[in-house]
Amino acid sequence: MKLQTPFFLIVFLFLSCSKTTLTEEGDFDLDSIDNSEDPSNDQSSSTQKVPCENGFAGVYPCNGYDLIGHLSLAALESESANDNWGWTDEETGKEYVLSGLDNGTAFVDISDPEKPLYLGKLLTASEPSIWRDVKIYKNHAFVVSEASQHGLQVFDLTRLRNQTSPQNFTADATLSDFGNAHNIAINEATGYAYVIGSQLYSGGPVFIDIKEPKNPKVVGGYGASSYTHDAQIIVYNGPDSEHKDKEILFGSNSDGGVNNQLIIVDVTDKSNPVLLTTVTYSNGGYTHQGILSEDQRYFFLGDELDEIRYGVSTHTRVFDLTDLDAPQLHFDYFADVKAIDHNGYTFNNKFYLASYTAGMRVLDISKIEDKEMIEIGFFDTFPENDNPSFDGVWNVYPYFTSGIIAINDMNSGLFLVKASE
Repeated sequence: MKLQTPFFLIVFLFLSCSKTTLTEEGDFDLDSIDNSEDPSNDQSSSTQKVPCENGFAGVYPCNGYDLIGHLSLAALESESANDNWGWTDEETGKEYVLSGLDNGTAFVDISDPEKPLYLGKLLTASEPSIWRDVKIYKNHAFVVSEASQHGLQVFDLTRLRNQTSPQNFTADATLSDFGNAHNIAINEATGYAYVIGSQLYSGGPVFIDIKEPKNPKVVGGYGASSYTHDAQIIVYNGPDSEHKDKEILFGSNSDGGVNNQLIIVDVTDKSNPVLLTTVTYSNGGYTHQGILSEDQRYFFLGDELDEIRYGVSTHTRVFDLTDLDAPQLHFDYFADVKAIDHNGYTFNNKFYLASYTAGMRVLDISKIEDKEMIEIGFFDTFPENDNPSFDGVWNVYPYFTSGIIAINDMNSGLFLVKASE
């Protein structure tokens, strides 16, 4: 099925992570992004380690995080960056960044993070697009894009083990059933991928069996709750015993208008997904993405347009999911900056937020039960300003055991940072 209306498609192109900015008249100017003044654009190779001292690492504002390495867009042979993810080769111990770009997915060896090594890229399956998303399962990368008829690309990451110089790679497998898509989520515990924002199921999640990574198969989907922009899927082990051990999907859903919501769906039976509840909230712009706390009690939700529409500071809503059938708004966090929030992740009682022009922000969430979130650090890859515009950091990946955090900046490429010692 197609997305709902031509108007929705226009709205969606802006809402779902675009690089547009607002003009004085309130229109969206697709040509307003200028990378020419970015201080990193003249760098075609990696940057040496720069400690965070007196609030700066070189030209980059910071607090508690050092710049370890950097690859510019020129070094990545691209014009813009988007999503990223990480892979650790269990055989060699090497860490790699998978960096989404307009023209493909780059592979970067960061085993020496002060000298990140660009190994090449899996080229886009059809045409360039500023939207690309990648996740990992069983040493394979799974890539989707908004590029027309892009489908799913599957790439065996073990092919990188002996790679020392850049090359263009081809996919090991593809799946074209759903056309293009905005995003992909994977539940590694069950071996299912969830493609979202595609041409199937009204943009809702498409269920794909990837237990055999090179033989992905569509086995169902869910389209009863409008368009899904992002999702997290887990085998539930949180406080609500009624749903223990069920496979639960938490979807960030929006139709581009007033219908902004978190949906919670039991997807254990792929042939019969069951909606548990929907959660709406006031002053919404576009429900963009969210993530569970590690104990699965709280959900940190980001709305991509409320900062623009209502003039608020960077806003994160936290929902209490003690009862999955009746979630409650627990806390509203407002940052000290006006930037738009994008993707956020929880790890070790911290919330790592890609906050566009304000860079990566890191918050202590160990006392979220007491309605407390405290910013404890940041690294700002877009030093020009912290305005609510679509520039700067698209995504952060904080899960490497080395402590390296990979930041993808739309305007200036891949940054590797680490907490100051």
